[in-house]
Amino acid sequence: MSFLLGSGAGFSGDRTDAAEAVVAELIKRQQPCALVFETLGERTLAAAHRAMREEPASGFEPLLEELLEPILSDCLAHGIKVLGNFGAANPAGACQLVAELAARHGCAHARIAQVQGDDIRQRLYQLDLQRWEAERLEVPGHEALISANVYLGAAALTEALALGADVVVTGRVADPALFLAPLVHHFQWRWDDWDRLACGMMAGHLAECGAQVSGGYFADPGFKNVPGLATVGYPIIEVEQDGRLVITKPTGTGGCVTVQTVKEQLLYEVHDPANYLTPDVTVDLSAVEIEELAPNCIAVTGIRGKPAPERLKTTVCYDGGWQGEAEISYAGPNALARTQLAAQVLRERLSFRAPADLRFRLDIIGLASVFDSDSGELQRTMSESTQGDYRLRLAAEHGERRWVARATQELLALYCAGPAGGGGVRRQFQRRVFTASYLVKRSDVEPRATIFEPVARPEPACSRKAGGDQHAVR
Repeated sequence: MSFLLGSGAGFSGDRTDAAEAVVAELIKRQQPCALVFETLGERTLAAAHRAMREEPASGFEPLLEELLEPILSDCLAHGIKVLGNFGAANPAGACQLVAELAARHGCAHARIAQVQGDDIRQRLYQLDLQRWEAERLEVPGHEALISANVYLGAAALTEALALGADVVVTGRVADPALFLAPLVHHFQWRWDDWDRLACGMMAGHLAECGAQVSGGYFADPGFKNVPGLATVGYPIIEVEQDGRLVITKPTGTGGCVTVQTVKEQLLYEVHDPANYLTPDVTVDLSAVEIEELAPNCIAVTGIRGKPAPERLKTTVCYDGGWQGEAEISYAGPNALARTQLAAQVLRERLSFRAPADLRFRLDIIGLASVFDSDSGELQRTMSESTQGDYRLRLAAEHGERRWVARATQELLALYCAGPAGGGGVRRQFQRRVFTASYLVKRSDVEPRATIFEPVARPEPACSRKAGGDQHAVR
């Protein structure tokens, strides 16, 4: 019997009602299954570490309760394993919230596991690091460091499931590893069965971004039409013992699963299709075949695997000073000329009101912003219309907050000291985060899974019995 992988979310901030249709479909099919929430990005993790500095009880996915509240009791009642990297910087805090939600729904003895070992801040400066994607060779100093997290593989998650976990909470793991773990646990795949591991990893890769494979981020009216995006169904991947994959979505939902959507997602973020590096296996997609079996039912075969890379990716986030934005709108007759004049005024003002090392750019939204350079060369050559609705945006960055505040204040001053008709000003500034990626030795990483013991848990309200002492697996 195939194993079903359902996607409940593809990023932090995703739709919080999407998992309901997926869970209903999983229950209806009555097969072994798991529901996965992928909610973590590099800057999301840095934001979580900063939040935990200010409030130690925070640091996990802010929407966790909204994501799990509608579906947790159904998953527990029907044996649907739930896995998620919604632990972010504070997996223990997320576990506590999950335990409280379970107790609220009458299942206080739900077994919740946490996976740790990704956070290497305390050991970062003693490790052998290889630069991978970083602007500078040296690692940022203690005073600037925000976070340092290794992309763990699926092994510790699999061990958590072997401990009998109903819910597995992680911090930084490779996104598709969340999906691979329940497959390895269910099918008992060997850790050197490279072809099957590669198939499982790509099942996760296809589902990790939620609705991207089922029509979200695909629609382009008139070219790539997608029905029912307001109710787009999040993917369900059917995986066979031999690694064959079939991508579907819940019946009655919007969106579409087609050969084209699957191709786009399969190649998403893949730099070398013959050597896609993941912590558990190197994936070879060069012989993949994609076939439509039925509407919204796509088979993927031909995935091959090679031994896993010797080192693991680590993302280091560190303080990058301050960044700010400010915007003002101009509309009506001659609006473009007035917007261009406002930009000219700001450039002149900042030339003598801000330090020379202030970095800034000015975009005219509605004319040229996405493809323009910092110098604004493109917008100066575009003057097709003198009427319309334009918004001038200033973006600035500097090591000191005061200069970013000064730059955004200069745009605010355009209300009365700039061209006619400006309005709708907004301005904000915040700390900036830089990221750098390094490679660490596997031997320097110690992932582990433990059954979480919640604090002050209410009295048991359902018949299931939990284990006693905390167990740890290394």
